[in-house]
Amino acid sequence: MNRTTPPPPPTVLLRGGEVHSPADPFATAMVVERGHVAWVGSEGAADAFADGVDEVVHLEGALVTPAFVDAHVHATGTGLALTGLDLSEATSLEEALDRVAAHARTRAGDRVLLGHGWDASRWPGGRPPTRAELDRATGGRPLYLSRIDVHSAQVTTALLDLVPHAATLRGHHPEAPLTADAHHAVRAAAYGAVTPALREEAQRTALAHAASRGIGQVHECGGPEISDEEDFTGLLRLAEEGNGPRVVGYWAEAVAGERDAERVRALGARGAAGDLFADGALGSHTACLHTPYEDGASGHRGTPYLDAEAVAEHVTACTEAGLQAGFHAIGDAALGAVVAGFRAAAEKTGLERVRALRHRVEHAEMLDADAIAAFAELGLTASVQPAFDALWGGEDGMYAARLGVERARTLNPFAALLRAGVPLALGSDAPVTPLDPWGAVRAAAFHHTPEHRVSVRAAFTAHTRGGWRAAGRDDAGTLVPGAPADYAVWRTGALVVQAPDDRVARWSTDPRSGTPGLPDLTPGGPLPECLVTVVGGREVFRAGA
Repeated sequence: MNRTTPPPPPTVLLRGGEVHSPADPFATAMVVERGHVAWVGSEGAADAFADGVDEVVHLEGALVTPAFVDAHVHATGTGLALTGLDLSEATSLEEALDRVAAHARTRAGDRVLLGHGWDASRWPGGRPPTRAELDRATGGRPLYLSRIDVHSAQVTTALLDLVPHAATLRGHHPEAPLTADAHHAVRAAAYGAVTPALREEAQRTALAHAASRGIGQVHECGGPEISDEEDFTGLLRLAEEGNGPRVVGYWAEAVAGERDAERVRALGARGAAGDLFADGALGSHTACLHTPYEDGASGHRGTPYLDAEAVAEHVTACTEAGLQAGFHAIGDAALGAVVAGFRAAAEKTGLERVRALRHRVEHAEMLDADAIAAFAELGLTASVQPAFDALWGGEDGMYAARLGVERARTLNPFAALLRAGVPLALGSDAPVTPLDPWGAVRAAAFHHTPEHRVSVRAAFTAHTRGGWRAAGRDDAGTLVPGAPADYAVWRTGALVVQAPDDRVARWSTDPRSGTPGLPDLTPGGPLPECLVTVVGGREVFRAGA
């Protein structure tokens, strides 16, 4: 069967707005041709292009920026949360149980009920639902209910009956939420009940929602402990239709040699990276720490999944195969194992070979100065989620409850990473936090801990060009001639060059520096509204369409 070659995207002149471009900090117009930026410049010069284009777009003062890149998502889970049971806004255990019961009544035909997003740390009493409470709320039906960080879940008795071996696995608890291997087993059973049609609907919903937020590319973090191969390859096929954001896939499976590397490539993955778990998450008490949790069982330090030797084996095999590697690591002990493993791999393969592949670490929350220096030395990209701090940071937040205030203040040190020369790529980990790129930029610029704040400009760059660079592309993520025409059009207020902290260099805030302006993201104010998103010169979202 021959596929029809789609017509080339139109040649478009955009004019009468504000174009965020390093090629011309005062640009008001842009020409897009054959899916790439052809010209950026002033309104007066735009007249010369008006007769030679297929379409002229009058921006009426709107802002044009590069489309965002969300460097860490789980598309199916995001779509299911958007269309189904999402408890992230539940303010109490009682409200959560009421929502579960209502969902069960409306989904009478589902083999397994799926829900996401509960966070007992924000509820009065701080207690998650018990298995018995969920049994009553669902009428005894199978239910998988993941915590907001997706590293633990509470389930009903009926779901456990479908996975009897889960009771023998690490992380099984008679009443408390499941973690580790037991959690992975019940999650596989729950998502195995999702029909292909429902899965595709969820993926389309997630990609359409991303486009509506000005996101032109997402990095899907799949793997055998998260989804399955059909889920992963189905999403990549869906993205090939070209009706939404680009999808860069990462498959989190350990590689021991060239044969494993080829299998990862055959799936369509950019690398054997993403959520290859070195540990779990702080909210679920599974992030692996050097010092015990403040509010956990006596002496509990989390759950290690990989040691330095396993990390080194994976990085060495990937490096020798020319494949990008990466890990999920949050706790300081897990990050220590990851750094030690990368160093051992560099000693074996050569430091420059390791650096050249831009291996990456997801989340990278509990980094000390030595670990940050090692990231810089090894050329590692930190794929980070500023919304984590916005949601859980501060002296009264979940981080402080888990770690104590002093340790919590060290988390997510974005400024120190940038000062050391560590590349940042920003993302959401959706459905853990929403697809909200301007919110992420705001969260990085107004971090709960002032010394970790970065300028809006730096955070914006990490959420646009940084995502492209994390996937190996240096020629994209900015609106300059020759770059892919991935851009978004925004309704916003006055543009400023914003440094929210006196420690940020003041020269960059002076309009005479020629630095392009960005929206004012001061907390409490409105965020920009996406009007249009374009990927490769093709419109993938229009407000009101």
